[in-house]
Amino acid sequence: MHAVVMRAFGPAENAEFVALPDPVPGPGEVVVRTRAAGVNYPDLLVVEGRYQHKPPLPFTPGKELAGEVLAVGEGVTAPAPGDRVMVQVEYGAFAEQVVARPEQCFLLPDAVPFDDAAAMGLVYQTAWFALRDRAGFRPGETVLVNGATGGVGLATIQLVKAFGGIALAGVTTPSKAQAALDAGADHVIDLSVDNLRDGLRAQVQAVTDGNGAEICIDMLGGDPFDAAMRALAWCGRMVVVGFAAGRIPEIKANYLLVKNIAVAGLQWSDYRDRTPALMAEAQAEIFRLYQEGRLKPAVMARLPLARMAEALALIRDRKVVGKIVLEA
Repeated sequence: MHAVVMRAFGPAENAEFVALPDPVPGPGEVVVRTRAAGVNYPDLLVVEGRYQHKPPLPFTPGKELAGEVLAVGEGVTAPAPGDRVMVQVEYGAFAEQVVARPEQCFLLPDAVPFDDAAAMGLVYQTAWFALRDRAGFRPGETVLVNGATGGVGLATIQLVKAFGGIALAGVTTPSKAQAALDAGADHVIDLSVDNLRDGLRAQVQAVTDGNGAEICIDMLGGDPFDAAMRALAWCGRMVVVGFAAGRIPEIKANYLLVKNIAVAGLQWSDYRDRTPALMAEAQAEIFRLYQEGRLKPAVMARLPLARMAEALALIRDRKVVGKIVLEA
């Protein structure tokens, strides 16, 4: 089989596409033939050595894939060889064959093609846990999504609408706003305005009758995070997902006190590793909503597995709207 390999942390362009021995499953393991793999912003951080969990060198990057089970090890009763699965791993997905544990595999409904499945794991699960678990979303609430045109952002908008909420799409590049509207956003909030500190709040209040947003799911950090804190409603909830804007913000505790605001963090991989049953519940709902036509991943491009570096460069240069899928 072939796989993408990083021999040192650094630019994605340093990746090699090399032949490796086919893996053999050990006890409690499965081997999956990759058909499609999803590319995510954390993959860029891992490759460059900036992620919180650094794989041992050399390593194959990639956190999610979809394909067919080739073989299972001793003690594995499900999934079985031939099953179609979506797989979530810490790293290793950018290979033609991948070893995983059974609890990392999710059976694919027949109606879900491999490329959509590869784009429906990390980002939709992140959005699900942000809304359901960390923010305690309730139907009818207004959710501001900062970084709305990325993979997690578009997934969050779709889930807000599927759950019965109002979605405000916070976009830093107005030319990308149509993607958020196509995903179901009710209003666009321009994060590129002058005086963002006051401008963001004014825009949110204008479309919420002056109340503000009950929830903000923030992928950006930096100035958009600071401004969004001021745009939250009384008893609003902020969920910190990432810092794509570059600066890790500091929270002024008086904001929390005066408006009874709650701020929560979300580290998706902890749910994968600590609560596999809850993750299976989340993925089952995501697949159900997909089959009902209420979710549809925005796959911007499909590239061969060997072109991983090109996919990560597009993410690095902020040229991606939605997801890129690598096909094997």
